[in-house]
Amino acid sequence: MQKPQYAILRFAKYKGPEIGQIEAHNERKKEKYASNPDIDTSRSHLNFHLVQPERKYRAEAERQIAQAGCRTRKDSVRVVEMLVTASPEFFKGKKRAEVRAFFEEAVRFIERRQPKDTIISAVVHMDEKTPHMHLSFIPLTKDGRLSAKDIVGNKKKLTWWQDQFWKHMVRRWPNLERGESASETGRTHIPPRLFKEAAHLNRQRDMLMKLLGEVNPLNAKKKSAEIEALLERYIPGVERMQTQMRKYDTAYKALRAENAELKKQVDSSKESVRHRLEVSQQLQELEDLRRTVDNIPPEILQVYRSVPKFQKIER
Repeated sequence: MQKPQYAILRFAKYKGPEIGQIEAHNERKKEKYASNPDIDTSRSHLNFHLVQPERKYRAEAERQIAQAGCRTRKDSVRVVEMLVTASPEFFKGKKRAEVRAFFEEAVRFIERRQPKDTIISAVVHMDEKTPHMHLSFIPLTKDGRLSAKDIVGNKKKLTWWQDQFWKHMVRRWPNLERGESASETGRTHIPPRLFKEAAHLNRQRDMLMKLLGEVNPLNAKKKSAEIEALLERYIPGVERMQTQMRKYDTAYKALRAENAELKKQVDSSKESVRHRLEVSQQLQELEDLRRTVDNIPPEILQVYRSVPKFQKIER
C-alpha cells in the first residue's frame, strides 16, 4: 500500500536576535552544523533560491518596517518563516526540475496572499533528508500594518492556511493529501530541531562516557581537559533541552491518555488504524526526547559536580 503524500505547511515567528540565527541556517552561512546531523554539506551546492535575499534578514525587515511607518516594540514579530515541504514519498523518483516546480508553486501561493516585496528569501534545501523550503517574509499587511497576528492568525486562521495551501497545490498534484495542523489535532507540533538537538546531545554523552573510561594516571591531564571542554557544552545543552521539553509536558500526558484509550478500541477501519499509529509515533518521539534529557549517566554528573578543573580525576 502506498503511503499518503501530504502537503506540509508550517509557520514560525521571530522577533529579535534569533532572526540572525535562522538566516545563518537558511542561507548556509555556518562552516559546521554539529547540532544538525541531517545536513550533508557535500550536497549544499544543490540548494537553490527562488527569492534571493538582497540584505540581511533583520536589516531588510527594519528597513521595510520603517518605510511603512510602523512602530515596533521589543517583542514585535519582525520576520515570519514559512516551512514548505511534503511527505518523503512525494519526492521519491522526482527529477530536480520537478522538485523545483513544487516549490515554485508554493511561492506563487504565498505571493497571492502576501505582498511580494515583503518576501525576504525563499531557499530550498536539498542537502537534508527531505527537500524543503524556508520562505521568510516581513509580516506587513496589504494596508501597511505590521501584524503577524493578522496574517498568521489564531487556530482558525491556521486552519484556513492549511485549507488554502492544499487547495492550491492539489490542482497540480492530485495525489497530495491535506496536512493536519496542530490546532486541528489538538496536539503540539514538535519542531524537528529538537530531535536534531537530542541526537547531538546523545553523541556528546557517548563521547564523554568513552573519555571517562579511557582516563588513567598517564593521560589524566590531557583527558581531563578534553572532558572539561565537552562537559561545558553537554550539561548546558541538556539544561536548555530540559527547559524546552517542559513546554510539551501537557502534550505528553494527553498523548499517553489518548494512546491508552485507543488500545482499548476494536475498530479496525483504515482511518482508526492510521490514527492509532500516528498517536503511538508521536508518543514514542516525546518519550525519546524525555529520555535524552532525563537520563544523564551518574558518572557524568559526578564529574560535573566535582571540584573545579577536575582535580579528582587528575589525582
